[in-house]
Amino acid sequence: MDLCHLTAHELHDLLIKREVSSVEITKSVFQQIEKAENIIHSYITITKDSAFATAEKVDKKITSGERISPLAGIPMAIKDVMNTKGILTSCGSKILSNYIATYDATAVKKLKDVDMVMVGKSNMDEFAMGSSTETSYFGITRNPWDPNTVPGGSSGGSATSVIAGEAICSLGSDTGGSIRQPASLCGVVGLKPTYGRVSRYGLVAFASSLDQIGPFAKDVTDCALILNVISGRDEMDSTSVDLPVPDYTKSLINDVKGLKIGIPVEYFIEDGMDPEVIASVRSAIKLLESLGAICEEVSLPHTNYGIADYQIISRAEASANLARFDGTRYGYRADDADSLMDMYKKTRSEGFGAEVKLRIMLGTYALSSGYYDAYYLKSQKVRTLIKQDFDKAFEKFDVLLTPTSPTTAFKFGEKMDDPLAMYLADIFTVNCNLAGIPGISIPCGFSSSELPIGLQLLGKPFDEESLFRVAYTFEQNTDYHKKRPRMD
Repeated sequence: MDLCHLTAHELHDLLIKREVSSVEITKSVFQQIEKAENIIHSYITITKDSAFATAEKVDKKITSGERISPLAGIPMAIKDVMNTKGILTSCGSKILSNYIATYDATAVKKLKDVDMVMVGKSNMDEFAMGSSTETSYFGITRNPWDPNTVPGGSSGGSATSVIAGEAICSLGSDTGGSIRQPASLCGVVGLKPTYGRVSRYGLVAFASSLDQIGPFAKDVTDCALILNVISGRDEMDSTSVDLPVPDYTKSLINDVKGLKIGIPVEYFIEDGMDPEVIASVRSAIKLLESLGAICEEVSLPHTNYGIADYQIISRAEASANLARFDGTRYGYRADDADSLMDMYKKTRSEGFGAEVKLRIMLGTYALSSGYYDAYYLKSQKVRTLIKQDFDKAFEKFDVLLTPTSPTTAFKFGEKMDDPLAMYLADIFTVNCNLAGIPGISIPCGFSSSELPIGLQLLGKPFDEESLFRVAYTFEQNTDYHKKRPRMD
């Protein structure tokens, strides 16, 4: 198999044995980019020169006998919503299409500090608003399993780069499922950590109380390795939590005997859900039971309010966060305005795409005088009820198990004209963000048309270890994660 299709931990073993070099690994990834990128379009910006410079630096360290990090010399993609010093950070939007970041996001800096090789900035739905990577100003990203289908979103480019071999692993951001849903549709592992586990400093905000940075990888081990690096308290982010960061690789135990897994009945709906998805997830439950896990049904009664609740909270926060993009300080500016106010209006009208403008308007309405209590305040109260559902469930269960997405990858344009149908693509993922708990998606099967199906595991706050344990056990007893799309 080509080096670009191996995992980070496999490549690390080859590096320290001096059987391959980081330059060779990086070259394999860029050869794959040359082969696939014109169709898949995983990237907005490619940083080839700096990637090879870092790879050469790592090879020199190895040659001199210096010890290297498990992620040193490993090519990674960074979602273009994270600031990267001296490199375009566009958020997939025209309004930032000329913005060169002046600093690194904390998560990116931590990876650079351990000599990660940054391949480039991956494509995404504009300002992370979308579930299909169809709203990017820079064009759509295609699913490597079937280029006529979407890769999910908003972190579509981060997911496709990994499964297509255009990166070994990647970083994405998750506001309502934007890591887990594309991970499911592309057949990779995607983790949304507990809110506060990873610093959001340098992440361009969509909805500040929901956003969280997390990894994409080909297997659970690589996810654990990345989380080891990017986790921890950051004085630049007041929402990051000052808790010890465990070595997540110690949670990679092939054993679930005695673990209690809750199966939320509200997540197995007949209407609008692909029967093949239900069958694959049910099969996964049986496998875990055969391995000694105790699986029982549980009710999360406020689940059905999640989508509506998320729509109001996320749009209200987006309205506030995106107010800064007005053409005054940085980014795109309309140059034919007659006055300052006219410049503001034209810049935002021309610079933002349709989906972003729709969400800003809805959020502004929800926050407006006379409607704040009826919409935003009430949504925060419902959010508390959703969190209490999870708290009660975790009194009995170690983890919860659900489908990640109600369907496999859908066709381009299939849901773009129906916002409600598009929003329902995140029906199983948004409540995790509302409650601030960790969630991981792992491959658990394929449809009859050879499209990946994802299994979602949800855990107690700051208990990513239990998620890794269950996910690793499932992975060690199946080989769905080893399957790769044909790239011919």
